Amino acid sequence: MANAPTMASFPSLESALKHFFGYDDFRYYQRTIIEQALKGQDVLVIMPTGGGKSLCYQLPALLRLGVTIVVSPLIALMQDQVRSLKDNGIAATFLNSSLTFAEARERESALLNGDVKLLYLAPERLMSPNFWPLLERLQQTVGIASFAIDEAHCVSEWGHDFRPEYRQLFQLKQQLPQVPMIALTATATERVRQDISQQLRLKEPQVFVSGFNRQNLHYEVKPKTKQSYDHVLKLVKQQPGSGIIYCLSRKRVNEISFRLKQDGISALPYHAGLSDKERQENQEQFIRDDVRIIVATIAFGMGINKPDVRFVIHYDLPRTIESYYQESGRAGRDGDPANCTVFFSYADVATVEYLINQKPDEQEQRIARQQLRHVINYAESAICRRKIQLSYFGESFPGDCKNCDNCLNPVPMEDWTIESQKFLSCVARCQERFGMNHVIDVLRGSRKKRVLDLGHDRLSTYGIGQDHSVDEWRQLCRSLLHQELLSETTDGYSVLKLNGGSWQVLKKEIPVNIHVIKRPEPEAKAKANDVVQLSGDEALLLEQLRQLRKRLADEQSVPPYVVFADASLRQMAQQRPITTAAFSAISGVGKRKLEQYGKTFTETIEVFCRSHNLTPNTVAADAAAATTSSSSSSELTATQLTTHGLFQQGLSLSEIAIERGLRLGTIIDHMEHLMAANYEVDLGRLVSPERQVPIFEAIEKVGAHSLRAIREELGDTYDYNEIRLVRAAWEGKK
Repeated sequence: MANAPTMASFPSLESALKHFFGYDDFRYYQRTIIEQALKGQDVLVIMPTGGGKSLCYQLPALLRLGVTIVVSPLIALMQDQVRSLKDNGIAATFLNSSLTFAEARERESALLNGDVKLLYLAPERLMSPNFWPLLERLQQTVGIASFAIDEAHCVSEWGHDFRPEYRQLFQLKQQLPQVPMIALTATATERVRQDISQQLRLKEPQVFVSGFNRQNLHYEVKPKTKQSYDHVLKLVKQQPGSGIIYCLSRKRVNEISFRLKQDGISALPYHAGLSDKERQENQEQFIRDDVRIIVATIAFGMGINKPDVRFVIHYDLPRTIESYYQESGRAGRDGDPANCTVFFSYADVATVEYLINQKPDEQEQRIARQQLRHVINYAESAICRRKIQLSYFGESFPGDCKNCDNCLNPVPMEDWTIESQKFLSCVARCQERFGMNHVIDVLRGSRKKRVLDLGHDRLSTYGIGQDHSVDEWRQLCRSLLHQELLSETTDGYSVLKLNGGSWQVLKKEIPVNIHVIKRPEPEAKAKANDVVQLSGDEALLLEQLRQLRKRLADEQSVPPYVVFADASLRQMAQQRPITTAAFSAISGVGKRKLEQYGKTFTETIEVFCRSHNLTPNTVAADAAAATTSSSSSSELTATQLTTHGLFQQGLSLSEIAIERGLRLGTIIDHMEHLMAANYEVDLGRLVSPERQVPIFEAIEKVGAHSLRAIREELGDTYDYNEIRLVRAAWEGKK
């Protein structure tokens, strides 16, 4: 690959991004991470599922000399990554046990000839003594650009999926200290991050934590009853696209998948009791959209990278908040809205407790019970579910996410200051040595042997809380913890401790308001991130494009999303591009995909437009032609057109920024360009009509060249963003 492009081949990182992957903008910290990687700096990346971790090492690999070696824990995962890269025209391969001897030798030869940019390996193969001679030859011939350690939480004993073989990867730094390393994972507490850096021997690593908030996911908890299967069936029928249903046991997996098939839903099981071949075949059918639903055991990881999973249902209780974050995070990796539902019952709690009791180590049991309490807290709480999840990872979140059942259907608040004082006084009287259940027993005047043996029936707080149920006191305790008016130990015992906030409550310096826990389940829920509605024609065209994508994917034996993501197809259905220039403006269409699929898709769109008497969209091509003689600032890009499409669908500028992972200022800049190019934009949705008039008058008076001059004419009650938008509309009308 002597003529392979390097960073010098591109005017900017953005142009390289568009060339290889078809995207116009970086997300979150991607650009900064890539810049550090290109400088040869060791990097640790904590980025949520769907946030674009893979791009952080894939793009630098394509812009540097030599091969990048990627450590991946699962064969299915590395095969999926390599498939996607190859479909973008990127030289990638893997070496694992699925290959024959001849296939492995052929790929090793390609590596040594410099024909491969990314090599995926399992840690066992990489650290095998038999592999090191090839590693040394690679370094001497084509060079090793970097090591990328994917799923890096597997390195740490404190992570949720520790793998001993990952502990050997420190030898890479010992043998090849000059080769930079990037470690990546979706979840890691501060303790796990430190352990990853130490175990991999990272040298002064730049650490990037982009946050754990998956804004596109809707979270809800439903009570589990005898009719829960009927509720699951209803959810599956109501929600479009692919889904995963998690269960605790193989028996339940087989039962649910069998019943779904009887009810006309294409579903397959996935658990450790199946043969390797059957699991692989079931997974492949799911990835390729040949089957809609996979029903899997919680204990057995899927190891998939399917971006367009639209819902994840936990039919049984997840064991920890961290595992729930990972499992629910398999939904909506493409950034589109997705739903995550948990069915909760105390029968499941008893099952998990039984499994915990089977653990031989007492300390492991204590920690597992504390983790279970976190899950019960999540399921029973009436506060923002996102707030509970994020606080688990040490991330502050104010609540009111407007995308969980509790925030969309809030429970009334009541003043429970007096009850809080009773509860905190009881914690104090018990000398801060007990957990929630014991404190509640004392408050309610329990005659349990432990309460009597400790003499806690003689405390002044004994029996003063009989007017409230156990569930109500539990809700109060959880609320005090969430409001940081009470603390709890994290050593596995969950002992309640008073803090500064507790004493403020006891001294009557601050009130305490909590949610009333009893409420009927609403029949219908509005969702802040509901799927954008398409018109009838757009929906029909989208379905045809999906069928075309499926056919092309089957011809190449790849999953449909490797051809194009759902978001790209939806944009095609809305914009109806029939020219090369218009099609290249679609998000996700890079040089390779334009050459490979452009003609097929544009012809399909053109035929559809003719048969439905619709006007095809050549605006991107026309805009490009019309602006060749004007400045580049007036040219419209694919990312600006994407913003326009979302705005036309009713999203506010803030919602568009959240949806796309971009700054609000960037979205406003897009709107300026769109209005200046005479695109249809309802200015009244951006700036109220009564505020538009003075801005227009100020522009007429002082001119449009200086924002500062316009604002000085208007005064401090007008901000620069609304001035920018009105000015763009004014310039578009000139």
